[in-house]
Amino acid sequence: MPTLDICFSPELLPLYNLKGKVAVVVDVLRATSSIVTALVAGVTQVVPFSELDECRAMATQGYLTAAERDGRQAEGVDLGNSPFGYLDGKVAVAGRAVALTTTNGTRALHLSAAADEIVVGAFLNLGAVANHLRHLNKDVVVVCAGWKGLFCLEDTLFGGALAARLQADFDTTNSDATLAALDLWAAAEPDLGGYLLRSAHVRRLNHLEAHQDMAFCIRQDEYDLVPVFRNGQITDEHGF
Repeated sequence: MPTLDICFSPELLPLYNLKGKVAVVVDVLRATSSIVTALVAGVTQVVPFSELDECRAMATQGYLTAAERDGRQAEGVDLGNSPFGYLDGKVAVAGRAVALTTTNGTRALHLSAAADEIVVGAFLNLGAVANHLRHLNKDVVVVCAGWKGLFCLEDTLFGGALAARLQADFDTTNSDATLAALDLWAAAEPDLGGYLLRSAHVRRLNHLEAHQDMAFCIRQDEYDLVPVFRNGQITDEHGF
């Protein structure tokens, strides 16, 4: 039986051996939720960058540019890090490629490069990711993007929710991190939004008047697609 482990922060990734495993990178608020939504909205591919200047430069190659730093849209780009940027119609996104950089999520994607496959996870596509992992039948490490290297609650809750979905098919008992995430998920599941109101990042977003983003990003099973980061780009995986 394959195992499911959870890495609470990209800073801890050097302690994990990703070789031969699937990394599920999650930044619920908001990078991975936005990536999932972008692909649903017709974006052809998302190319993640760690540096803002690299991202902005992709505009010369015809890319839409999306960038966030400290929760706010960066200057000189087309989009920020809200999923609603791909849904509100203010920027035509269908058929376009997007270059993206965020404070935490894009960094976590690049730091997971040693994995056999890198999957983009969010509550929005939780069930699709779970089904994909059952199909692959490989050991899994959930990589929580966190906040500037620190633990963050919402990404760990995603890890707990995924572990709960996969308990029948994966060994979730050999990792204290997974056990802790499962316990947190059991506490939060009855009122996920209410539980997260206490979290640092939700309070940060509310301060930025991004209240609707949290409510949207914690919807479960909204979309049936699995973004995979491969060869420098994120596209929808249709192979299962």
